[in-house]
Amino acid sequence: MIMTLTPHFALSEFTHSQTAARLGITNAATSPTLIANIRRTAAMLEKVRAILGKPILISSGYRCQELNAAVGGSQNSAHVDGLAADFTCPGFGSPRDICYALSPFLDQLEIDQMIFEYTAWVHLGLSADTPRLMALTIDGRGTREGIA
Repeated sequence: MIMTLTPHFALSEFTHSQTAARLGITNAATSPTLIANIRRTAAMLEKVRAILGKPILISSGYRCQELNAAVGGSQNSAHVDGLAADFTCPGFGSPRDICYALSPFLDQLEIDQMIFEYTAWVHLGLSADTPRLMALTIDGRGTREGIA
């Protein structure tokens, strides 16, 4: 049975992982707290979808600790708490275009971190506390403030 979180997002979009499947990792979000966090992330992505005016393709959402370690994620990654998603929006434009379009809305979206990662995708993370409203770029040259 598909668990619908919002009009355009299902729980399976946040838990599906090719890496988990390849490595035999069960990446299920079963606790009520995780489901609530993922639902909050999905609600934020609904707003992003409305801003961009096009469908979003989630490449990474919730990650259990084992999967997060397998993909080299940060130990304090918001993905582990169900409070982050990596995505693209091909119908809108490049990940850089997406970051520029979303930059004026970080406060409204309550974004803790927006990261333009390796020119390939956008990471949006929420916080359990006050959002830091950070915009960062991560690539082969390291991590730096702003969208480069």
